[in-house]
Amino acid sequence: MNLILLLAVVVAAGAVLSVQAAINGRLGQAVGVLRGSLLTFVVGAIVTALLILFFEPAQAVSVLDVPKWQLTGALFGVVYMMVMVGAVPIVGTAVATVAVIVGQLGMGMLIDNFGWLGNPAIELSGSRIVAMACLALALVFMYRSNTRTD
Repeated sequence: MNLILLLAVVVAAGAVLSVQAAINGRLGQAVGVLRGSLLTFVVGAIVTALLILFFEPAQAVSVLDVPKWQLTGALFGVVYMMVMVGAVPIVGTAVATVAVIVGQLGMGMLIDNFGWLGNPAIELSGSRIVAMACLALALVFMYRSNTRTD
């Protein structure tokens, strides 16, 4: 897959996450944050199990053979889901999404810079810092536009 197509798919995945956040926010209001999160994970687990059953080729290593720290990613998904289900009805989809992206970008820059979690090290540059500052400023402006009463 070429790089431009890959980036387009990643951008589309980000768009889908915003749709998911908006839908799950409404679900959380209707049934509660924890129940809404559980319903999302159950449906996702069923769909993923079916995809594995019908499309996933056999792997040399099973889930039980990987280092256990690699399984902690699922726990972070639970935190993300519960926070978004609770936050979107209060701050809106756009502000919640930008706030998540600020956190993702900040942590991503740290992971890249230090090569954490077995990833290649990519030096922190001035342009990356400027990008982070611009995104943080965008979050401030978006949040302030939500709270204005003019």
